[in-house]
Amino acid sequence: MADTLEFNEIYQEVKGSMNDGRLRLSRQGVIFKNSKTGKVDNIQASELAEGVWRRVALGHGLKLLTKNGHVYKYDGFRESEFDKLSDFFKAHYCLELAEKDLCVKGWNWGTVRFGGQLLSFDIGEQPVFEIPLSNVSQCTTGKNEVTLEFHQNDDAEVSLMEVRFYVPPTQEDGVDPVEAFAQNVLSKADVIQATGDAICIFRELQCLTPRGRYDIRIYPTFLHLHGKTFDYKIPYTTVLRLFLLPHKDQRQMFFVISLDPPIKQGQTRYHFLILLFSKDEDISLTLNMNEEEVEKRFEGRLTKNMSGSLYEMVSRVMKALVNRKITVPGNFQGHSGAQCITCSYKASSGLLYPLERGFIYVHKPPVHIRFDEISFVNFARGTTTTRSFDFEIETKQGTQYTFSSIEREEYGKLFDFVNAKKLNIKNRGLKEGMKQSYDEYADSDEDQHDAYLERMKEEGKIREENANDSSDGSGEETDSSFNPGEEDDDVAEEFDSNASASSSSGDGDSDRDDKKPAKKAKIVKDRKPRKKQPESKKGKDPNAPKRPMSAYMLWLNASREKIKSDHPGISITDLSKKAGELWKAMSKEKKEEWDRKAEDARRDYEKAMKEYSVGSKADSHRGERSKKKKKKQEKQVKGKGDKKGATSKSSSSKSPAKGMSDSFKSKEFVSSDESSSAESKKEDSEDEGAASPPPSSEDSASGSD
Repeated sequence: MADTLEFNEIYQEVKGSMNDGRLRLSRQGVIFKNSKTGKVDNIQASELAEGVWRRVALGHGLKLLTKNGHVYKYDGFRESEFDKLSDFFKAHYCLELAEKDLCVKGWNWGTVRFGGQLLSFDIGEQPVFEIPLSNVSQCTTGKNEVTLEFHQNDDAEVSLMEVRFYVPPTQEDGVDPVEAFAQNVLSKADVIQATGDAICIFRELQCLTPRGRYDIRIYPTFLHLHGKTFDYKIPYTTVLRLFLLPHKDQRQMFFVISLDPPIKQGQTRYHFLILLFSKDEDISLTLNMNEEEVEKRFEGRLTKNMSGSLYEMVSRVMKALVNRKITVPGNFQGHSGAQCITCSYKASSGLLYPLERGFIYVHKPPVHIRFDEISFVNFARGTTTTRSFDFEIETKQGTQYTFSSIEREEYGKLFDFVNAKKLNIKNRGLKEGMKQSYDEYADSDEDQHDAYLERMKEEGKIREENANDSSDGSGEETDSSFNPGEEDDDVAEEFDSNASASSSSGDGDSDRDDKKPAKKAKIVKDRKPRKKQPESKKGKDPNAPKRPMSAYMLWLNASREKIKSDHPGISITDLSKKAGELWKAMSKEKKEEWDRKAEDARRDYEKAMKEYSVGSKADSHRGERSKKKKKKQEKQVKGKGDKKGATSKSSSSKSPAKGMSDSFKSKEFVSSDESSSAESKKEDSEDEGAASPPPSSEDSASGSD
């Protein structure tokens, strides 16, 4: 026989609702893990007292009773699994799995039997229904009636609110059957009554959710939040997890209490209680118990007189009373050295903390995502700017969380963290060896060491390491990822070298006209590379054929109006999601029709591209011929200009005054029109007469001007 039995899709009945999860039976005991909350119920084999197999609404169920009176119900078994379970119970637990059927006569007159934490209403020897007394929130009595009120369950579609029992009077003297019935119920019921004095009180604590300042009164079995408007009583049994998270500014601390079921205010449900503390705020605390009681109850975890930071005192007291470990951030360090990442979720800015076994986001709305419920993560480009990116998480239940506006410097750190935790990354696809190695039945909060205690001991050392890492790592990443001003520095150096060259050449000549050509030559030189930049980067030809659309885009263009009419007022984002769902659900035959249309469009595109490429080649040949012709003309003009420059040089000794002003004329002032220069020479010779000397280069230049 196998040492373990495992069952998927088993439902545990908790306070009127059925929570699905996984059940494993082993030699050591029974383990059930809730898929929704990650909470683990572990029943040791030595604690089992009775096992009952019975037919229920969801097939067949298993009821387990322990020696201390607790009852556990699991439904969703098949009838064929009875023999396997019965043999397993005999072999490993030494228990007979008894078969008991419920009474379905429909009678409402019977006997009430109290057994442990269970109220059973029986007709004869068969039970009609059972009520776990932990579900009872209040018990009131009348003349011959007892009324039981129950905790409301938000997850259940229909909740049972109350049950009334008629208790007939008896002839026994001194015993009131109604009061006896009520006392049996109240002894096991989960009734919150603020009787007695509080163990300690914390005054005016800042609470982010629910918002306001509250006095927190610590009682032995529950927590009482007393505010100006609302009061909340939170049983310690509803506390799932405790988190102590440092703020990014290193001056504040978040203390987060995860609750299931949540506290309620009207239609609002608060699954998380978030307190904000300043690290500088200290307190001296005295417990309202004598030292013997403190030692007996808390076994050294608390003392009667304590002092220290306010957040340390609150977290220490809560840890001792709830008996759960406090989760703190792990080894993750962001770009700035902090243990969190600034981001936005649902249009509100907050902080995302990568933990050792999950992610938590504070504070509005708070979100806690365990690694074992994550299907994959995705790194997406930011929608508004390229300086940020989005981090998307999708759970196995299909819920998607998008944390946006994360600085791109955080990408490397976050990617390495996700990679180290072996989470599936959608961008990269599923790779071999990246399968998660989490124990499916391990508690999501359990760690082999208490990280909170280690953090308290080494807080100063960690702060120094964080500061060093942030100062070193930030400089390296900034240099490698983004180098602002490189081009500007190069341009500045180029201008500086030109300026120094022009100033050194201008030292020998103090004339103003000497400096002007130098500046003009420098400007022309600096503009050349800027003219070439747009030429090297070719733009898209508007006459080029458009790329063909895919089958999905063709279908979307044809179906967009129909989707809008079926869903009036739908946004663009929701329309895209809806279209994706419709396309995914479309049959293979319909998709093939759009694939054929896409193939036809691709052929037309290839044909148009061939025609376009032939035409563009002809245009490029014509352009090359025109460029060659233009260059040839420029060379001819340049050659004639050089000859004229030589003649002007020889005649400059005869007329030094004119030569000084005109010898520095740049090429732009030399006319490229040969006919105009010839005509000007002819006019000058006619005006001066035959006795005048031959025209100098200065006169020809002035004539051309």
